[in-house]
Amino acid sequence: MIATKLAHVLFDEAHSQAWTIDLPRALAMQPAHPADASYAQAADAAREHDFEVTSHREGALDGDALAAIDVLVLAHPSDPAWERTTGTGSPRLDAAELDAVEAFVHAGGGLIVMGETEQEKYGNNLNELLARFDVHLENDTVQDYEHHRGAPSWILAELAPGTRGREGDPLARVREACLYRATTISSQNGAAILARTHASASTPSAPLIVTAKAGAGRVVVLADSDLFGDDCLHELDHCELWLNLLFWAAGAGSNAEHDAPPPGSGADALVDPAWAALRDETNALAALQNADGSLAGDARAARGHIEAIAEAIGALAPHFPHQDEYLACVLADLRRWADTGMQRPDFTAALAAFRPERERRDGVCHLVFFPMYKQNGPRESVFEALIIRTPWPDFVAELERTRYDNAKFVPVQMLGHTSGYDSECAVLFPETVSVADKPVNNFGAIFCDREAARLRRVAGAAVDLLSLNLPPNAARMLADPELSQQAYILWDLIHDRAHSHGELPFDPFMIRQRSPYWMYSLEELRCDLTAFTQAQELEAGGLHFGRYVQYAILFDRLLRFPITGPRVRNYDGLGGQLLFAYLHRHGHVIWADNQLTINWSTVGDGVAALYAEVYDLYRTGIDRSKLAHWCAAHDFVARYVAPAVSSKWTAAGRAFEDVEDPRSYIDPVLADEFPLSIFYSQLKAKLGA
Repeated sequence: MIATKLAHVLFDEAHSQAWTIDLPRALAMQPAHPADASYAQAADAAREHDFEVTSHREGALDGDALAAIDVLVLAHPSDPAWERTTGTGSPRLDAAELDAVEAFVHAGGGLIVMGETEQEKYGNNLNELLARFDVHLENDTVQDYEHHRGAPSWILAELAPGTRGREGDPLARVREACLYRATTISSQNGAAILARTHASASTPSAPLIVTAKAGAGRVVVLADSDLFGDDCLHELDHCELWLNLLFWAAGAGSNAEHDAPPPGSGADALVDPAWAALRDETNALAALQNADGSLAGDARAARGHIEAIAEAIGALAPHFPHQDEYLACVLADLRRWADTGMQRPDFTAALAAFRPERERRDGVCHLVFFPMYKQNGPRESVFEALIIRTPWPDFVAELERTRYDNAKFVPVQMLGHTSGYDSECAVLFPETVSVADKPVNNFGAIFCDREAARLRRVAGAAVDLLSLNLPPNAARMLADPELSQQAYILWDLIHDRAHSHGELPFDPFMIRQRSPYWMYSLEELRCDLTAFTQAQELEAGGLHFGRYVQYAILFDRLLRFPITGPRVRNYDGLGGQLLFAYLHRHGHVIWADNQLTINWSTVGDGVAALYAEVYDLYRTGIDRSKLAHWCAAHDFVARYVAPAVSSKWTAAGRAFEDVEDPRSYIDPVLADEFPLSIFYSQLKAKLGA
């Protein structure tokens, strides 16, 4: 579940439909076997995957009825002479309704139409509607004596290879589908055929399920309506197909980066002139600082900036009443720095008072002012000012409270910043703040919006370049800022706590020891594999949002990490290389015909198998010397990722003595100990910037 619904699906039941999403209504329609009239389970499955699902039970299907929805489902309207129906209205759409539905689709709506055997007899005018999209339901009844389930009228479809690229593949994870007493479909618009009859059928090689585009919208047409009814939905891969079609028809959704924070949350400070003054004065002061934060420029000019900064912070303070203590400490630390010669800043008191982890409320904003260096950004410890927002969805709060306790974890979004954060920096950590001694460690803030934006940008481009077979819900995540951000929040929540859980032969964060960079690679990968397997458990337990976490980990690890950042001890990149190589070696990822194919039915098993091997490496590491463990880890990585030809750390080439302090052996580690494979070298070159 997410903070807002992905899309609104409307089932029309006002035109004498043979199906209803209301179980009591289905019972009235078919007392002996209500499942033969019920789409209640299909509606429930959609709701469980964060769709809003309602029915249109009376009145015209006009612009007002369609105004607030994303997908319209027309499930076999029929004259009551042929089917037991909802009994409401004519099975025919009038001219105004036909125009309204057509306009709805062209404006970006999704339409799912379900026909039936001997289509013409039911008295509806679905073909009049479909003609506007150059699709036609034939008046057919298919039989196949060679490809069926128990009777020739139960037609096992021949599925297409599937579509590729960023728009998604409606057949992802779908291996079998069976239609009952189906008609066939024809089209004049180049519609994509997802399923067709076999050559042995009475109407051979004829389309059974097609998708088409019209204007900004999408149309799905099926030659049968039974396969998603209550008594068929959970047969074969029908439920997966149903959800795929919904996601595909719903399209990409909103591209808004995030909703406006609620009034009083602090975001209104962005339009206060004091924020612009704080930002500009902080940038000007930073330009006068040395790399360690001490003053390099004119002291008189610096004092003028300091006074202006103090005045701006004071003016902004009413926007952030929950930060009174912190902002008072900021002003005190800033003035002490000015009064004591403007040497290396010491913001110990301010850092101790900055407690965003105590304010994990959805939409709450914080003003941040510190001298600090930026990870993956400028290393100078100069002054920076930020306004950040905490997204904290209810379902994440509940998981943190009940399952993944992580009191220091804070997801944040960037609302405003000074020039140091024009960089790739996506974290706000206590250890980056300039203090006299060891910094207090109360929180760890991750910019989920920045991480998610990079994922969408890089992985989205790679998906198109590699013609990846992308599931429609994964396509939605790569297009939807809110969905991708929430996936990152849950991923980071689990990843972050995994650093201190499990059998750990060395300091989990490795901040107090010097190790070869592949050790960092394995630790970060271990935590991501932990998050992946936990997301699988969440999905299996009914929290279907767990699948988005799996997608985010796979796409970031496989498509972004290896090709971004410098090739100098790039430990995140190496972790991605290892995951790709392992999955490729075991057939879960296939590169053929210049297309990348992920076997969605088995890739989770591949990730779990790699996790088990990494876990075994960790478990046995406690019984090794430090050097032996480094060597074992190098051998493990080298089993799947080829080390550099000139490496001195390969099993055949290393000549080390096992000493208690092996740190001197880190010096021979090459800057790029495990170079990019041909695949990644070409991917990086073709994606460019």
